Amino acid sequence: MPRIEKNLTELTPAAHLSDERLVAACRYSLLNGGKRLRPILVYLTGELFNAHQDDLNRISSAIECIHSYSLVHDDLPAMDDDELRRGRPTCHIAFDEATAILVGDALQCLAFETITECEFIGTSTNNQLKIVNTLAHASGLVGMCGGQALDIDATNRAISLEQLERVHKLKTGALLKSAITMGALAGNATNTEISALARYAESIGLAFQVQDDILDIEGDTQTLGKPQGSDLEANKATYPALLGLQGAKDKAHDLVNQAIAALSEIDADTGRLKAIAEYIIARDH
Repeated sequence: MPRIEKNLTELTPAAHLSDERLVAACRYSLLNGGKRLRPILVYLTGELFNAHQDDLNRISSAIECIHSYSLVHDDLPAMDDDELRRGRPTCHIAFDEATAILVGDALQCLAFETITECEFIGTSTNNQLKIVNTLAHASGLVGMCGGQALDIDATNRAISLEQLERVHKLKTGALLKSAITMGALAGNATNTEISALARYAESIGLAFQVQDDILDIEGDTQTLGKPQGSDLEANKATYPALLGLQGAKDKAHDLVNQAIAALSEIDADTGRLKAIAEYIIARDH
Protein backbone atom coordinates (compact mmCIF):
# COMPACT_ATOMS: atom_id res chain seq x y z
CA MET A 1 0.00 0.00 0.00
CA PRO A 2 1.63 3.28 -1.11
CA ARG A 3 0.31 5.20 1.91
CA ILE A 4 2.14 2.81 4.28
CA GLU A 5 5.45 3.43 2.52
CA LYS A 6 4.79 7.19 2.45
CA ASN A 7 3.99 7.29 6.16
CA LEU A 8 7.08 5.27 7.07
CA THR A 9 9.33 7.43 4.88
CA GLU A 10 8.11 10.54 6.66
CA LEU A 11 8.74 9.04 10.11
CA THR A 12 12.51 8.79 10.11
CA PRO A 13 14.34 12.01 11.02
CA ALA A 14 16.63 14.00 8.78
CA ALA A 15 20.26 12.93 9.07
CA HIS A 16 21.38 16.34 10.38
CA LEU A 17 19.27 15.77 13.51
CA SER A 18 21.09 12.57 14.49
CA ASP A 19 24.01 10.34 13.61
CA GLU A 20 23.99 9.91 9.83
CA ARG A 21 24.97 6.24 9.96
CA LEU A 22 22.25 5.38 12.47
CA VAL A 23 19.59 7.26 10.48
CA ALA A 24 20.69 5.47 7.30
CA ALA A 25 20.51 2.10 9.06
CA CYS A 26 17.03 2.89 10.42
CA ARG A 27 15.82 3.76 6.92
CA TYR A 28 17.50 0.66 5.51
CA SER A 29 15.66 -1.57 7.99
CA LEU A 30 12.28 0.17 7.94
CA LEU A 31 11.96 0.91 4.22
CA ASN A 32 13.14 -2.38 2.71
CA GLY A 33 9.79 -3.70 1.56
CA GLY A 34 8.11 -6.68 3.14
CA LYS A 35 4.48 -7.71 3.20
CA ARG A 36 3.41 -4.91 5.59
CA LEU A 37 0.82 -7.34 6.93
CA ARG A 38 0.51 -5.72 10.36
CA PRO A 39 -0.17 -2.18 9.06
CA ILE A 40 -2.64 -3.62 6.54
CA LEU A 41 -4.50 -5.37 9.36
CA VAL A 42 -4.67 -2.08 11.28
CA TYR A 43 -6.29 -0.36 8.29
CA LEU A 44 -8.68 -3.18 7.38
CA THR A 45 -9.91 -3.54 10.95
CA GLY A 46 -10.15 0.17 11.66
CA GLU A 47 -12.05 0.82 8.45
CA LEU A 48 -14.66 -1.77 9.47
CA PHE A 49 -15.63 0.66 12.23
CA ASN A 50 -15.02 3.94 10.35
CA ALA A 51 -11.89 4.86 12.32
CA HIS A 52 -10.21 8.16 11.42
CA GLN A 53 -7.47 7.70 8.80
CA ASP A 54 -4.97 9.91 10.63
CA ASP A 55 -5.27 7.71 13.71
CA LEU A 56 -4.82 4.56 11.64
CA ASN A 57 -1.78 6.09 9.92
CA ARG A 58 -0.10 6.54 13.29
CA ILE A 59 -0.97 3.08 14.56
CA SER A 60 0.10 1.31 11.37
CA SER A 61 3.44 3.15 11.30
CA ALA A 62 4.06 2.38 14.95
CA ILE A 63 3.46 -1.33 14.64
CA GLU A 64 5.69 -1.58 11.57
CA CYS A 65 8.46 0.15 13.54
CA ILE A 66 8.11 -2.52 16.24
CA HIS A 67 8.05 -5.33 13.69
CA SER A 68 11.09 -3.97 11.83
CA TYR A 69 13.05 -3.56 15.05
CA SER A 70 12.26 -7.14 16.00
CA LEU A 71 13.62 -8.41 12.67
CA VAL A 72 16.85 -6.43 13.07
CA HIS A 73 17.40 -7.91 16.53
CA ASP A 74 16.29 -11.43 15.53
CA ASP A 75 18.94 -11.46 12.78
CA LEU A 76 21.82 -10.60 15.14
CA PRO A 77 24.60 -13.18 15.69
CA ALA A 78 23.49 -13.66 19.31
CA MET A 79 19.96 -14.51 18.14
CA ASP A 80 19.16 -16.24 14.83
CA ASP A 81 22.44 -15.18 13.17
CA ASP A 82 20.98 -14.55 9.71
CA GLU A 83 22.74 -12.72 6.88
CA LEU A 84 19.80 -12.19 4.52
CA ARG A 85 16.47 -10.43 5.14
CA ARG A 86 13.90 -9.54 2.46
CA GLY A 87 16.49 -10.38 -0.19
CA ARG A 88 19.12 -7.98 1.14
CA PRO A 89 21.98 -8.21 3.67
CA THR A 90 20.67 -7.98 7.22
CA CYS A 91 21.25 -4.74 9.11
CA HIS A 92 24.29 -5.92 11.06
CA ILE A 93 25.89 -7.16 7.83
CA ALA A 94 25.13 -3.99 5.85
CA PHE A 95 26.29 -1.76 8.72
CA ASP A 96 27.66 -3.36 11.89
CA GLU A 97 26.41 -5.15 14.98
CA ALA A 98 26.45 -2.14 17.31
CA THR A 99 24.52 -0.04 14.80
CA ALA A 100 21.94 -2.83 14.38
CA ILE A 101 21.35 -2.93 18.14
CA LEU A 102 20.85 0.84 18.19
CA VAL A 103 18.50 0.63 15.18
CA GLY A 104 16.25 -1.72 17.12
CA ASP A 105 16.29 0.56 20.15
CA ALA A 106 15.58 3.64 18.04
CA LEU A 107 12.73 2.08 16.07
CA GLN A 108 11.06 0.86 19.25
CA CYS A 109 11.16 4.38 20.70
CA LEU A 110 9.93 5.84 17.41
CA ALA A 111 6.89 3.55 17.53
CA PHE A 112 5.68 4.91 20.86
CA GLU A 113 6.58 8.48 19.96
CA THR A 114 4.39 8.13 16.86
CA ILE A 115 1.23 7.10 18.73
CA THR A 116 1.62 9.48 21.67
CA GLU A 117 2.88 12.75 20.19
CA CYS A 118 -0.63 14.11 19.60
CA GLU A 119 -4.22 13.37 20.60
CA PHE A 120 -6.16 10.99 18.39
CA ILE A 121 -9.01 12.46 16.34
CA GLY A 122 -11.59 9.69 16.04
CA THR A 123 -11.51 8.10 19.47
CA SER A 124 -11.12 9.02 23.13
CA THR A 125 -7.92 9.64 25.05
CA ASN A 126 -8.78 6.57 27.10
CA ASN A 127 -8.86 4.44 23.93
CA GLN A 128 -5.59 6.00 22.79
CA LEU A 129 -4.03 4.89 26.09
CA LYS A 130 -5.47 1.41 25.53
CA ILE A 131 -3.84 1.39 22.09
CA VAL A 132 -0.45 2.31 23.59
CA ASN A 133 -0.86 -0.38 26.25
CA THR A 134 -1.90 -2.96 23.65
CA LEU A 135 1.24 -2.37 21.59
CA ALA A 136 3.54 -2.38 24.63
CA HIS A 137 1.96 -5.57 26.00
CA ALA A 138 2.26 -7.35 22.65
CA SER A 139 5.89 -6.33 22.25
CA GLY A 140 7.30 -7.24 25.66
CA LEU A 141 7.74 -10.01 28.18
CA VAL A 142 4.37 -11.68 27.61
CA GLY A 143 4.42 -10.95 23.88
CA MET A 144 7.01 -10.84 21.13
CA CYS A 145 10.15 -10.66 23.29
CA GLY A 146 8.94 -13.43 25.56
CA GLY A 147 8.16 -15.58 22.53
CA GLN A 148 11.63 -15.03 21.08
CA ALA A 149 13.17 -16.09 24.40
CA LEU A 150 11.05 -19.26 24.43
CA ASP A 151 12.04 -19.91 20.80
CA ILE A 152 15.73 -19.67 21.66
CA ASP A 153 15.23 -21.94 24.66
CA ALA A 154 13.49 -24.54 22.46
CA THR A 155 16.39 -24.78 19.99
CA ASN A 156 18.19 -28.14 19.98
CA ARG A 157 15.65 -29.82 22.22
CA ALA A 158 12.34 -31.60 21.81
CA ILE A 159 9.19 -29.71 22.80
CA SER A 160 5.49 -30.56 22.60
CA LEU A 161 2.98 -29.13 20.15
CA GLU A 162 1.41 -27.21 23.04
CA GLN A 163 4.78 -25.64 23.90
CA LEU A 164 5.43 -24.75 20.26
CA GLU A 165 2.04 -23.03 19.99
CA ARG A 166 2.83 -21.04 23.12
CA VAL A 167 6.09 -19.86 21.53
CA HIS A 168 4.38 -18.62 18.40
CA LYS A 169 1.30 -17.15 20.08
CA LEU A 170 3.78 -14.81 21.73
CA LYS A 171 6.55 -14.42 19.13
CA THR A 172 4.38 -13.92 16.04
CA GLY A 173 0.75 -13.95 17.12
CA ALA A 174 0.83 -11.27 19.80
CA LEU A 175 1.86 -8.48 17.44
CA LEU A 176 -0.61 -9.58 14.74
CA LYS A 177 -3.36 -9.64 17.34
CA SER A 178 -2.39 -6.18 18.56
CA ALA A 179 -2.69 -4.78 15.02
CA ILE A 180 -6.30 -5.92 14.87
CA THR A 181 -7.13 -4.85 18.43
CA MET A 182 -5.64 -1.38 17.94
CA GLY A 183 -7.53 -0.87 14.68
CA ALA A 184 -10.76 -1.88 16.42
CA LEU A 185 -10.10 0.44 19.37
CA ALA A 186 -9.45 3.34 16.99
CA GLY A 187 -12.89 2.67 15.50
CA ASN A 188 -14.60 2.44 18.90
CA ALA A 189 -15.57 -1.20 18.44
CA THR A 190 -17.53 -2.90 21.21
CA ASN A 191 -15.99 -5.44 23.60
CA THR A 192 -17.97 -8.19 21.86
CA GLU A 193 -16.59 -7.19 18.47
CA ILE A 194 -13.04 -6.96 19.84
CA SER A 195 -13.39 -10.43 21.40
CA ALA A 196 -14.45 -11.99 18.08
CA LEU A 197 -11.62 -10.22 16.27
CA ALA A 198 -9.16 -11.44 18.91
CA ARG A 199 -10.11 -15.05 18.11
CA TYR A 200 -9.67 -14.32 14.41
CA ALA A 201 -6.27 -12.80 15.15
CA GLU A 202 -5.07 -15.70 17.29
CA SER A 203 -5.95 -18.16 14.54
CA ILE A 204 -4.26 -16.24 11.72
CA GLY A 205 -1.22 -15.59 13.92
CA LEU A 206 -0.65 -19.31 14.37
CA ALA A 207 -1.50 -20.03 10.73
CA PHE A 208 1.12 -17.48 9.67
CA GLN A 209 3.82 -19.29 11.63
CA VAL A 210 2.75 -22.74 10.43
CA GLN A 211 3.00 -21.49 6.84
CA ASP A 212 6.43 -19.98 7.56
CA ASP A 213 7.58 -23.39 8.79
CA ILE A 214 6.19 -25.05 5.66
CA LEU A 215 7.93 -22.50 3.41
CA ASP A 216 11.23 -23.14 5.20
CA ILE A 217 10.99 -26.63 3.69
CA GLU A 218 9.22 -26.02 0.38
CA GLY A 219 10.28 -22.47 -0.50
CA ASP A 220 13.45 -21.18 -2.13
CA THR A 221 15.89 -18.54 -0.92
CA GLN A 222 15.25 -16.10 -3.78
CA THR A 223 11.47 -16.09 -3.30
CA LEU A 224 11.61 -16.13 0.50
CA GLY A 225 14.14 -13.31 0.67
CA LYS A 226 15.95 -15.19 3.45
CA PRO A 227 17.87 -18.49 3.58
CA GLN A 228 15.65 -21.48 2.83
CA GLY A 229 16.10 -24.29 5.35
CA SER A 230 17.50 -22.00 8.05
CA ASP A 231 15.14 -23.40 10.70
CA LEU A 232 16.17 -26.96 9.91
CA GLU A 233 19.84 -26.01 9.93
CA ALA A 234 19.43 -24.31 13.32
CA ASN A 235 17.53 -27.36 14.64
CA LYS A 236 14.53 -25.24 15.60
CA ALA A 237 11.22 -26.71 16.70
CA THR A 238 8.71 -26.43 13.83
CA TYR A 239 5.20 -27.62 12.99
CA PRO A 240 6.35 -29.95 10.17
CA ALA A 241 8.87 -31.50 12.56
CA LEU A 242 6.09 -32.28 15.05
CA LEU A 243 3.15 -32.96 12.72
CA GLY A 244 4.79 -33.94 9.44
CA LEU A 245 4.55 -31.74 6.35
CA GLN A 246 0.99 -32.73 5.43
CA GLY A 247 -0.09 -32.50 9.06
CA ALA A 248 1.27 -28.97 9.20
CA LYS A 249 -0.66 -28.03 6.03
CA ASP A 250 -3.84 -29.47 7.51
CA LYS A 251 -3.22 -27.49 10.71
CA ALA A 252 -2.84 -24.25 8.74
CA HIS A 253 -6.11 -24.80 6.85
CA ASP A 254 -7.95 -25.63 10.08
CA LEU A 255 -6.70 -22.42 11.70
CA VAL A 256 -7.85 -20.34 8.73
CA ASN A 257 -11.30 -21.93 8.95
CA GLN A 258 -11.43 -21.01 12.64
CA ALA A 259 -10.46 -17.43 11.80
CA ILE A 260 -13.21 -17.12 9.18
CA ALA A 261 -15.76 -18.58 11.60
CA ALA A 262 -14.87 -15.88 14.16
CA LEU A 263 -15.47 -13.18 11.54
CA SER A 264 -19.05 -14.38 11.07
CA GLU A 265 -19.84 -12.82 14.46
CA ILE A 266 -19.02 -9.31 13.21
CA ASP A 267 -21.98 -7.38 11.77
CA ALA A 268 -19.96 -5.72 8.99
CA ASP A 269 -18.37 -6.58 5.67
CA THR A 270 -15.35 -8.64 6.76
CA GLY A 271 -14.52 -9.88 3.26
CA ARG A 272 -11.09 -8.26 3.19
CA LEU A 273 -10.13 -9.79 6.53
CA LYS A 274 -11.28 -13.18 5.23
CA ALA A 275 -9.07 -12.66 2.16
CA ILE A 276 -6.08 -11.92 4.43
CA ALA A 277 -6.66 -15.19 6.30
CA GLU A 278 -6.73 -17.12 3.02
CA TYR A 279 -3.65 -15.28 1.74
CA ILE A 280 -1.63 -16.28 4.80
CA ILE A 281 -1.57 -19.94 3.80
CA ALA A 282 -1.47 -19.32 0.04
CA ARG A 283 1.63 -17.08 0.10
CA ASP A 284 5.03 -18.24 -1.13
CA HIS A 285 7.16 -15.93 1.00
